[in-house]
Amino acid sequence: MFRRTDLSVSERAADLLSQLTAEERIAMLHQAMPAIERLGVAESRTGAETLHGVAWLGNATVFPQPVGMAATWDPALLEAIGEVTSTEARAKRAEDPLVSLNVWAPVVNTLRHPQWGRNEEGYSEDPHLTGQLGAAYSKGLRGDDERVWKTVPALKHFLAYSNETDRSATSSEMSLRTLHEEELPAFRAAIEQGVAGSMMLAYNQVNGSPAHTQPELVAEARSWAEGSLAIVSDAGAPTFTVTIQGAQPDSIHAAAALVRSGMDSFTDNDADAEPTIKNLTAALEQGLLTTADIDQAVTHILEMRVRTGEFDGDADPYAGIGADAIDAPGARELAREAAGRSVVVLRNDDAVLPIASPTRIAVVGPLADAVLTDWYSGTPPYAVGIAQGLAERYPAADVVVETGADTISLRAANGRYVVASADGKTVAATAPSAEDAALFDVTDWGDGLLTLRAHASGKLLTGGGWPMRADSARVGEWVVQESFRTHVHADGTWSLLHLGSGRWVRVAREVGLLLAEGVTLDQAERFGVRTVRAGHAAVAAVAAAADVVVVAVGNDPHLAGRETEDRPHLMLPDTFTEIWRTAREANEHTVLTIVSSYPYVLGEADAAATVVWSSHGGQELGHGIADVFSGDREPTGRLAQSWPADPAQAGDLFDYDTLRQQATYRHQPAPYTFAFGHGLTYSTVEYRGVTLNADQVAAPAPTHRHPALGVRGDITAVVTVANTGDRPAEELVQVYVLAPSLPLPAARRLLVGYRRVRLEPGEERRVEVSFETARLSVWDDALRLDGAVDDWLHEGALRVQPGEYRVAAGPSADELPVAAALTIS
Repeated sequence: MFRRTDLSVSERAADLLSQLTAEERIAMLHQAMPAIERLGVAESRTGAETLHGVAWLGNATVFPQPVGMAATWDPALLEAIGEVTSTEARAKRAEDPLVSLNVWAPVVNTLRHPQWGRNEEGYSEDPHLTGQLGAAYSKGLRGDDERVWKTVPALKHFLAYSNETDRSATSSEMSLRTLHEEELPAFRAAIEQGVAGSMMLAYNQVNGSPAHTQPELVAEARSWAEGSLAIVSDAGAPTFTVTIQGAQPDSIHAAAALVRSGMDSFTDNDADAEPTIKNLTAALEQGLLTTADIDQAVTHILEMRVRTGEFDGDADPYAGIGADAIDAPGARELAREAAGRSVVVLRNDDAVLPIASPTRIAVVGPLADAVLTDWYSGTPPYAVGIAQGLAERYPAADVVVETGADTISLRAANGRYVVASADGKTVAATAPSAEDAALFDVTDWGDGLLTLRAHASGKLLTGGGWPMRADSARVGEWVVQESFRTHVHADGTWSLLHLGSGRWVRVAREVGLLLAEGVTLDQAERFGVRTVRAGHAAVAAVAAAADVVVVAVGNDPHLAGRETEDRPHLMLPDTFTEIWRTAREANEHTVLTIVSSYPYVLGEADAAATVVWSSHGGQELGHGIADVFSGDREPTGRLAQSWPADPAQAGDLFDYDTLRQQATYRHQPAPYTFAFGHGLTYSTVEYRGVTLNADQVAAPAPTHRHPALGVRGDITAVVTVANTGDRPAEELVQVYVLAPSLPLPAARRLLVGYRRVRLEPGEERRVEVSFETARLSVWDDALRLDGAVDDWLHEGALRVQPGEYRVAAGPSADELPVAAALTIS
C-alpha cells in the first residue's frame, strides 16, 4: 500500500511503518538509513547542502551567498534560484541515489549581529523579511507539484543561534518578547506556507537548556504545519548534549531525551549508525523511551520520504531529471541576473558610476579577478571575476589587474632561498639566489593573516601535508591549511606560524624541506625577507595611468569569519584601506568595491566618494558587477542588513536582547553608515507624500501570531514617488511604522511592507503597500489568551497598543522623508 499514490502521505507512511520490525524502525532514526530489501526500500540519507546552489557534490551552479540574494529584496527571484537548485539536486541524485532530497537549507537565523561568523548564510536582520525570503527559496526547493516534493527543505537552525564562539556551550538568553518578536517569525513563514517539510535544531542552548531538548519549542514549530515536519539534529549535537553541555548523564539518556523532545533523525558519528542504534535500543529496554515514541519519530521520517516520490517509480513527476540538467543555459542566465541584482551601490558622490567609455581600467586589490567560494558553495562550472567581466564589457579598453600583494623571497638560516617546484609538491630552502621559483606573493587579509602564492606553481603555500607544499588552488577545507601569521623578530627576520596546525614553520637539516611542526617559537625558522616588488607601488602606478580604478577588496570566506569562527572585529582591515588610499591618491576616479560576506565599519575608508558592495556573487560575480558598473543594469540591490558607523551600534555578540541593546535597525537611535534598505539608483527619486486608506483603526485582538510580511491587510499606504532624473530608476519603496512612547516599548521603526517599482525619467507613480495592523504588536507577558496551551512559551500574548503612530516611507530605514499619522484605538 505504501507505494499507492492514491493514498495520503500519512496513510502510506503508516502502512510502511506497520511492515517494519522493531530493529528496522530504530535504524530509521539515524542519518544513514539502511536498505530493507524485503520491502524494496532503498538505502537512504538525510541531508544535502543547498544553501545557494548544490554544494559538496561537484560541479553545480553557484549563486550569490544568501546575504547577497537577500539584497535583491525579490522573493520571486529567490524562488527561481531555489527551483534551479532543486533541479540540480535531483540531477545529482540521478547520478548517485544516496544524494538526499532532504536538503538542509535555507538558513533563517536572523542576522542580528554582523560579527557572527556565518553571516553569509543568512538573509536579514529583520525576522519577517528573513521569513519571507526563506519561504520563497523554500518554495523553489519544494517545487510546484501538489503531490510530490522536488526536495524537502530543512530550515536551519532552530533556535536563537548566531554566534560561533563556543557555540555548543553558550546559552542564548532571551525574554519571551525576543523569542516571539524576533526569533520565531523567521521560521514560521515557510512552515506555515507548507514549503518547508523539515527543520534542523541548533547547537546552542536556549535559556540554559540545549536547543535539541526543548520539546515546547519543537511543538510550537510543528503547530504551524498542516502536514508533517521532520526534525533533524545538527552534526554531532546529540553527543554534545553529554560531552559539552553536560545536560545528560550519558548517551543513552541523551538519545531518549532527544526523541522525547521531538527530534526524529540523529546526525551523529557520520555514516556510522551503530552508536545511535545501540543507544536507542538501550533507552527502549530501560524504559526511557516507549515504542510509541520511536514510532512517532519514524513516522515523520517516512512521511518525508513518501513526499519526495521515492516510492512512486515513474509516477514521480521529477523522475526524468538526469545528470544533463546541471549547468543548463537558463541556470547561467539566472546566476548572472542574481549576481547583478544583488549589487548595491552604497555611495556615488562623484558620479564615477556608471562608467562610460574608458580606454584604460585598473582593477586593483586581492579580489581584482578572483572568484572565491565559501564552505557551503558548490564547485562552479566556470567563474568570471571582476576584471574579466569588465574586459568583456569594454573590449576596446585596456583592463589591467594588480592585486597589491608584495612579492617577496625568503632566505633561510642555511643561506638558501625557499623555492617551490613547478607542480608545487616540493617547497625547500635550496636555491642559492632569489630566482623566479623563489618568489612568493603575500596577501594580508587583515590583522596579519597571510596567504602566500608561489610564482613557480601559481598555487598557495599549504601546511596540509608533510612536508609542506605549494599546490593548493584555494583557501578551503574544514580546517584551513593555507593561512599563516608572522612573528617579526628584532632583527627584521620572520617566523611563520601555520594557523591550521598551530605549529611554526621550520627548515629540515640537510635537505631544506619546509615543515610545519615547530612547537615553540624557538624551534621556528627565522627567514630573511626581501621585498622584490612592492604591491602598493604597483597599485599607484597602474591607478595613475587609468581612466577609472576599481579597488576590489573584501574577505576570503574561509578566513576571519566562517562556521566555527566569529569575526575578530567589524572594521575594514587596514590593509584594504591602504590599497584604497593608494589608488585614490593616484586617481580621483576610484570605486571602492567591497566583495564580502558581511558588513564592515569603514573607518578611514568612509571618506571614499564611491562605494559598492556585493556578496561573494558566485560564478557570475564579474558579469554581475560589470552589468551594474556599465549601467546596462540599473542598480537594484538594497541592503538587508545595516552597516554600522561604529562597532558599538551592533551591541554584544552574546546578548540576544536587541531591544535592551538598541541593536538592529529596529532599535538603534543613531544613524548607520549605510542603513537597512539602503541602495542607490543612477537617477534621483523624490518621495512626495504618503496617504492612508484610514487614519484611525481599532487594535486587533491579542494573538500568538505575527502576520507574515507581504500579506495584504487592513491598512494601505499610498506612497507618491517621482523620478526626477534622466535615467530609469528601479526604486524599492519601503514603508515603516514609527512607534510613539508606549507602556511596552516598541521598535523605533518597523518594516511593514515594500514594493519595487520601475520609474521612467520624469514619471510619477502612486505605489500601494498594504499591511495588517497586527504587525505592530508586541509581546505582553501579562496577557493570557483563552484556550492557550498552558506552558512557559505562551505565558503572554502579542497585542497592539493604542497610540499615535506614524506610517513613514522612504528609500531606507534611516531616510523616511514622508509620513502620515495613524491612530490606533
